[in-house]
Amino acid sequence: MKFKISERIANGQTQVIFDMTLASNEIIFEVDSSLRFGLGDDNLNAKTVKKMAISLAQMANKFNLSALFLPTLEVDGFVAIVTQAMANNDYQIQKVGLKNPDENTLQSVTFENGKQSEIDKALAIASGMALARTLGDMPSNICTPTYLAQTAQGLAQEFGLECEVLEESDMSALGMGSLLSVSKGSIEAPKLISLSYVANGSAKPIVLVGKGVTFDSGGISLKPGTGMDEMKYDMCGAAGVLGVMRAVAEMQLKVNLTIVVPTVENMPAHNASKPGDVVTSMSGKTIEILNTDAEGRLILCDALTYVEKFNPEVVIDTATLTGAVIVALGKHHCGVMANDQALADDLITAGKTALDTAWQLPLDDEYDELLKSNFADMGNIGGREAGTVTAACFLSRFTTDYRWAHLDIAGTAWVSGNSKGATGRPVPLLTQYIMDTM
Repeated sequence: MKFKISERIANGQTQVIFDMTLASNEIIFEVDSSLRFGLGDDNLNAKTVKKMAISLAQMANKFNLSALFLPTLEVDGFVAIVTQAMANNDYQIQKVGLKNPDENTLQSVTFENGKQSEIDKALAIASGMALARTLGDMPSNICTPTYLAQTAQGLAQEFGLECEVLEESDMSALGMGSLLSVSKGSIEAPKLISLSYVANGSAKPIVLVGKGVTFDSGGISLKPGTGMDEMKYDMCGAAGVLGVMRAVAEMQLKVNLTIVVPTVENMPAHNASKPGDVVTSMSGKTIEILNTDAEGRLILCDALTYVEKFNPEVVIDTATLTGAVIVALGKHHCGVMANDQALADDLITAGKTALDTAWQLPLDDEYDELLKSNFADMGNIGGREAGTVTAACFLSRFTTDYRWAHLDIAGTAWVSGNSKGATGRPVPLLTQYIMDTM
């Protein structure tokens, strides 16, 4: 994108004129107390509109504009795309100790033609993304498993939801030896959170499971020190499903939705799990822990067994599970694997609509064989090859009784560098999937 910016004084006021080239489209901006623009329709699509909306919001804030007026362009979902993009752009990382961050100057956006229902839905999704981003960006000494439980309880109180939080003793009584093997090296108590929204009678619920490792040191299989601070983002799956619940509850969708969050901290300690240890999961299957840094699947497998109690219509887990998915897909698509092709197709379609895309990876028996162990029913890793796929194969062993899909968001849940921060993904994808089921 190229901007040409000039200023002139007219009637004692400053006006700004922008000429911006976006792809093959010419956009002309004129700014006084509000901003208008015109855009040609060559190669105009949802991605172009989203980029344009973010640029408009950024430029409006840069030039201290408080209001925008936007004509509605002939692009499917134009109003929703612009609303969500601009609202998401309004998010600011909350610095510790700073009660109220400075507000952006852009406070009002008016569409020439736009349905309020479209705007409200987009704002609800942006609200869910903001919650997910806020939780993800918090330092791990604040955003602990207990804090996530309190967040869920707060949502329950705000929206009249059903909330249950299982403590360590409850999980032990249920036989969740796999999950508890991860948490036992940390002083932070583990939690298993369930939160239910019921607005569709006795229909089977959609169940979302979010990995909630609030900090992942790798345990005894310690991670390298460089960049380890970013392991506070290993709970972005949990943050994401909490964000989806907020969006659905704000929209008051006619669906039944349950989210389940297994949440722990993974630390090295005298009592932490060691490579070679064997644990028994809630399902009764035994697991040889070959690498304590492959801990996400150890907490998810017990949660995936636990969700059978909800008699789910479908189960989708989301997790920052493997670095291998970043090698495969980079930071653009999350990886999707499923035991039901129609479900995988629906998620991919929802991702395209929501501009929060997913790419399918295989889930074949040949990969599952890599999990063989001489000492237990399975190992928790399958070697260097196809790490994202073997991780999903591990989870699939606990999902044979229902339709299930797995989203590996390790590449999409946050960005690094100078713009380090959580992205709020996959809140748009999962919320769109839920809306598509109605």
